[in-house]
Amino acid sequence: MANKRRPRSARQQRRLRKQLQKVARQIDSMSFFNLLTGSQLMDRLEALLPQHRERKYPPTVTLAMFLGQVLSADGSCRNAVNGAMINQLLKGLEPGAANTGSYSDARKRLPQELVQELARSIAVQLGTHSPAPWMWRGRHVKLVDGTTILMPDTPENQARYPQHGKQKAGVGFPIARLVAVMSLAHGAVLDVAMGPYKGKGTGEHALFRELLKCFVKGDVMVADSYYCSYFLIAQLMGMGVDFVFERHGARHTDFRAGEKLGSKDHAVKWTRPARPQWMTHEEYERFPVELTVRETKVGKKVLVTSFLNPREVCRREVGSLFVCRWNVELDLRNVKDTLGMASLSCRTPEMCEKELWVYMLAYNLIRLLMAQAAVQVAVLPRELSFKHTVQVWLAWSQKQFLSDAPEDLTALFRLIAYVRVGKRPGRIEPRAVKQRPKPFARLQTTRRRARRNIRLYGHPQKLRA
Repeated sequence: MANKRRPRSARQQRRLRKQLQKVARQIDSMSFFNLLTGSQLMDRLEALLPQHRERKYPPTVTLAMFLGQVLSADGSCRNAVNGAMINQLLKGLEPGAANTGSYSDARKRLPQELVQELARSIAVQLGTHSPAPWMWRGRHVKLVDGTTILMPDTPENQARYPQHGKQKAGVGFPIARLVAVMSLAHGAVLDVAMGPYKGKGTGEHALFRELLKCFVKGDVMVADSYYCSYFLIAQLMGMGVDFVFERHGARHTDFRAGEKLGSKDHAVKWTRPARPQWMTHEEYERFPVELTVRETKVGKKVLVTSFLNPREVCRREVGSLFVCRWNVELDLRNVKDTLGMASLSCRTPEMCEKELWVYMLAYNLIRLLMAQAAVQVAVLPRELSFKHTVQVWLAWSQKQFLSDAPEDLTALFRLIAYVRVGKRPGRIEPRAVKQRPKPFARLQTTRRRARRNIRLYGHPQKLRA
């Protein structure tokens, strides 16, 4: 029988808070400013902490080391344990064993709900305290897009997240689909949904339906043409959420029809399409028979929006708002390339999902640093460089003589704000690389069979450069 959670006494609470503050100082040197003991997160964190014995790696220390892994260029468990041993030696304590087994077990015991709640709470905290100049007309603009990530080729990962259907068994990697909701104002991840790349109910729309709770009345959603769906638009309108999408390629636009609002700009009625297979009859009947949307052509794109009054939101403003959608592409690139989440490292689906959320927590903490620096120098967070912030923080955290005193933090924020993102409107770059690939062929069979072929026939010849 599972042990029931007992209410903690005042003495236990003081001891827990003291332990968390001690751990938070460690996280300050590896991760970010006493955040876990903040008044807004302390109660929630305490409720999510599991019952645990006095171990070498309690949950908060494990989380700090896990964050250090995803921020480090060498994200191995060995490197994390080595860092913990060095910290013990610097404190005059015994370093402990050098094996990674205890730390790996501690990562398994770390509750995923704890990491999820911390990542989401930071995004909510940033949104609540965002200054008015960061907003669009005083409203939160939320960007949505999907991507994919890979994970180690293990039987457990293949069972949950099968590889691409066109790849042979043993030569591909398990692949997962992600859909993320990000804030245009501060760039933090509000929420993310993860599912298999293929199979019934695994598309971006199905995953996005899990994220609708991120939107409240008055928000504005900006996304690409994939999300320009009648049923999604009807849901957003019912929630009081405005939107700007690129028109889906399957839909034809005739600007001679509907109510003319200007040149290549009109309000038009859309008729409810046939019921999709995944939707029940009851759900289908709850959708309106017609929707009134605005279609406007900006440049070479036809945009669909709920801003029906051109006097309030002109066509140029609709186009400028849609151009901001590109920020979600850059944000996903920061998570996948700068932080290294393009390929996860855990060998089970449960740990891969937990690792995903640790990356989200690390990303949001970096965004928190950028927001604090932007407030200090009176600029927008989007004007600061994400990669520069990561580099400055990693260099800063390695200097043991620096503290979290206000003057030191002020200096840190100035360093972060030194590098600004250049304004490059209409930038076009070729999707090609100049560097030649390594002269090795791709593995087209299982490793066991490849090793057997090497023993029998020797190594294959290298490809010509």
